[in-house]
Amino acid sequence: MLQQTTVAAVAPRYARFLERFPDVGALAAADWGELAEEWAGLGYYARARNLHAAAKAIAAGGFPADSAGWRALPGIGPYTAAAIGAIALGEPVVPLDGNVERVVSRLFAIEAPLPSSRPELGRLAQAFAEQVPVRARPGDFAQALFDLGATVCTPRNPACVLCPWRADCLGAAKGIQASLPRKVPKAARTALHGVHFAVTDREGRLLLVRRPEAGLLGGMLGLPGTPWRASPWTDGEALGHAPLPGLCWTPRPGIALHGFTHRDLSMRVVAAQVPDLPNWGERATMEEAAKSLPTAMRKLLALL
Repeated sequence: MLQQTTVAAVAPRYARFLERFPDVGALAAADWGELAEEWAGLGYYARARNLHAAAKAIAAGGFPADSAGWRALPGIGPYTAAAIGAIALGEPVVPLDGNVERVVSRLFAIEAPLPSSRPELGRLAQAFAEQVPVRARPGDFAQALFDLGATVCTPRNPACVLCPWRADCLGAAKGIQASLPRKVPKAARTALHGVHFAVTDREGRLLLVRRPEAGLLGGMLGLPGTPWRASPWTDGEALGHAPLPGLCWTPRPGIALHGFTHRDLSMRVVAAQVPDLPNWGERATMEEAAKSLPTAMRKLLALL
């Protein structure tokens, strides 16, 4: 959960998650819909899908014994695998996170920009593990390196006077430490547009569908709608994606805006009522939907 979400947001959700899924076996045995509901609002939903798949793999084959085994699980990247290897398993590996990249780039004055410099930074970081003290306490070294970057070798105004490696820092010797690591300028954000359909029955229940596994909000519940694309939808185009034919659709005022990592989504919503919802899809009251839908879809509810 903490890979992309703040500690303040995660703390109560993590406690609730453990109550519902107390061990890896319970998580592996859970239906995807249960996990999706519990993850709603935390964002980056591919993490939840990978977590579910990894739990199933562990339940079937046991916990991996080294970082290479962890790296083979769904959703476990090089950093997470190395962190588990060093801190939990005592393996002489050095995890490369943003803090470590910054420390290493300054220590060795690596001026090539990220992300192309990442392989070299990883090689230099891993070289620390050849030292006897590091091999003796790899977990402590990894966490000390994290803390050095987080509290002393900070992104702006590094406290070089407090740094235990100041005498050996090539970046400081050249006077360029504050400008490192260099980064390639970010690409422009992509705009996406969509139209969604709010269908309610006479009891006020809302029609929901599960989104395709691949893509944004994959596998999560949401209002049926158009695909999300770069150009806005005309009313006629959008109605071609309506979940039920022949209804009288009423546009609701306002636009729901939601930001993903590299994309900005703009959504409109149109509404219609039916006596009874179809026997496909899922249904929920507005209150239930507000608790179980991802944040982007909750913003559509606000327009209703």
